[in-house]
Amino acid sequence: MAATIETTDVLLIGAGVASVRCARTLHREGFDGRIVLVGDEPAAPYNRPPLSKELLRDDLPDDLVLAEAASWYERRNVELLTGHRVVGLDLPSKAASLDDGTRIRFDRCLVATGAEPRPLPVPGGGDALLLRTLADARRLRQRAIAAGSGAPVVVVGGSFIGIEVASSLATLGLRPTIVEIGERLWAGRLGTALATWVADQLGAAGVALRLGAGVTRIDESRAWLGDELLPAAFVVAGVGVHPRVELAERAGLEVSDGIVVDDQQRTSHPAAWAAGDVARRGAGRIEHWHAAREDGERAARSMLGLSVEPPPEPWFFSEVAGTPLDVVGVAAAWDEERWLGDRVLAFAERGRIVQLAAIGSAMDAGRMRELVAARASVDAATADIGSG
Repeated sequence: MAATIETTDVLLIGAGVASVRCARTLHREGFDGRIVLVGDEPAAPYNRPPLSKELLRDDLPDDLVLAEAASWYERRNVELLTGHRVVGLDLPSKAASLDDGTRIRFDRCLVATGAEPRPLPVPGGGDALLLRTLADARRLRQRAIAAGSGAPVVVVGGSFIGIEVASSLATLGLRPTIVEIGERLWAGRLGTALATWVADQLGAAGVALRLGAGVTRIDESRAWLGDELLPAAFVVAGVGVHPRVELAERAGLEVSDGIVVDDQQRTSHPAAWAAGDVARRGAGRIEHWHAAREDGERAARSMLGLSVEPPPEPWFFSEVAGTPLDVVGVAAAWDEERWLGDRVLAFAERGRIVQLAAIGSAMDAGRMRELVAARASVDAATADIGSG
């Protein structure tokens, strides 16, 4: 008969960085109650950004991607239940049910169930490799090594994950082709100037681009673009994710393309908070590592009744053929793209910055956040670059 954990002070559902940062912040603020963290993967919580970068191209040991060492949880009275899934959340009773029959009563809970990749919706799309978990990254690296240097591969999707995966596969000696249905990378969401720079970087690294094209079918050793075929030792799909909201929906939480939260990560129920890729605050979800960390920290402070700073401007970190790329801000529209020097790009509306991109860590991300939050003038930012 499965053991039952009768009570915990805080239940963290989802073993990602949002839950870990929540636990860390609770202890940093003096909380000494019991914390239980439940995750459905067998691994301890880990950082996802290296999966498409260092782990894929360099075969890092798993320990180097962990969010915290195993001893950290022991020292802070955080009980890890990995390889288990929360299948029911009874918020009126403040109780959660696990897939092995365990029932956990809690005082407060964080729902950080993350997101999962969208499958490629074409015939044979189920054979395309996806990248979300540590196991996915190991599987992809094994396929790349088995294919051998010079093997052609197709990466479907020209956004952050597709560009990172293609860059890493090129480092391993493969010949990737990115197929993007839009006419520009990131479906045009980062403008023309940055997309042109990225295309040049990818070309120099041996990554081919097919823009304005869509994969229509996958079969053995090839991908079809209408009547055209592209040879492929394998296909990788990076066509977006959808939030894992099923548990929240069954629990009666407000859901709209994610679990709806306020600026303190509170959900529609007073005993539940949400953080990370599954949480929707304001106009949308932010599916990046920095946001997940900061969500978890805000949730912890809110759970303790402490003051919570407003969410900062979103900060996305990526790599293009080994070169760091930082993007701060999410802009729906702008009327100007202007280079500030040769490595910082400003997206402006009526002369005010609504988004910034920095190549090769050319500007401190904290300063970028300040400039975007203040809607600083492009001229002031140009002077800021010059003084730096």
